[in-house]
Amino acid sequence: MSQDTIKFAYWVPNVSGGLVVSKIEQRTDWGIDYNRKLAQIAEAAGFDYALSQVRFTAGYGAEYQHESVAFSHALLAATTRLKVIAAVLPGPWTPSVLAKQIATIDQLTGGRVAVNIVSGWFKGEFTAIGEPWLEHDERYRRSEEFITALKGIWTTDNFTFRGDFYRFHDYTLKPKPLQQHPEIFQGGSSRAARDMAARVSDWYFTNGNTVEGIKAQVDDIQAKAAANNHKVKVGVNAFVIARDTEEEARAVLAQIIDQADPEAVNAFGDAAKQAGKSSPEGEGNWAKSSFEDLVQYNDGFKTNLIGTPQQIAERIVALKAVGVDLVLAGFLHFQEEVEYFGRKVLPLVRELEQRKAAAKTAAVA
Repeated sequence: MSQDTIKFAYWVPNVSGGLVVSKIEQRTDWGIDYNRKLAQIAEAAGFDYALSQVRFTAGYGAEYQHESVAFSHALLAATTRLKVIAAVLPGPWTPSVLAKQIATIDQLTGGRVAVNIVSGWFKGEFTAIGEPWLEHDERYRRSEEFITALKGIWTTDNFTFRGDFYRFHDYTLKPKPLQQHPEIFQGGSSRAARDMAARVSDWYFTNGNTVEGIKAQVDDIQAKAAANNHKVKVGVNAFVIARDTEEEARAVLAQIIDQADPEAVNAFGDAAKQAGKSSPEGEGNWAKSSFEDLVQYNDGFKTNLIGTPQQIAERIVALKAVGVDLVLAGFLHFQEEVEYFGRKVLPLVRELEQRKAAAKTAAVA
């Protein structure tokens, strides 16, 4: 398959409560047996990546949480091709510890591990585990130093670095990862988040949005990256509801929202928006999210991958056309819906990609 094909990732349900803050039935489990089988289903279905979540405390339906790095390693051990992205928080992790962990996992799994650097949005979580809570842009400054240090440790010997948050003196890591450096993902919608991605990250995750909204973000970040002589790829969050008819899919969405847990949704929304308001521009992730949007934590409904396989495939290709390189998907019932997506939606996406590529070639000729 061409390197230019759009990639697919799924959210690993390594925390309880599924991917929607709703009391609707979710045939999804946070345990390892369920997740091992899910990883194998996703790999067979054609998914490229899985993203494990980082949570330290209960809240918003996530009463139980498995640690992300250890859980990612278990999923890698159960698969042969899938890459697993372990989400981590600067603060609880240091660059030296994470660099060593990930280098070892990379060696053990044939170069299939990646990391997602989460700068932090939930003050209560940091307070609960005794970690200092930095101001908004300071969190991103720390994350940028964290990423710079990771890359340095992974790629050079006698690494020396003097930052405001981290310092290294003639440090050599052995063995280094099999990959030149494991891919580094990050998210965030604030100016600080986008600017950081345009300087140091390999991948930038954005919350769900319309095609027009995503295009504006992609154009902005790519212009900044080009000015920095840097390359960054873009992934977008989406909650996928693929059904044989559009009516069925829309009915599921209505049920999810009708059975939303208002207390949990509002508590999440208050914490998330407060974090965004502390950015200099007064916005961040979830700044313009409605109650309905917040039922899926990362605005996944906004991306509108809800409908028939054909409708969803066409919308995915439209996202690709504005510069999206990867779709990060959440589902209601993960195992059966990931399998359905691989069987019904992904082949249509590849067919549409081939048609567009052929039409482009013909136009040039």
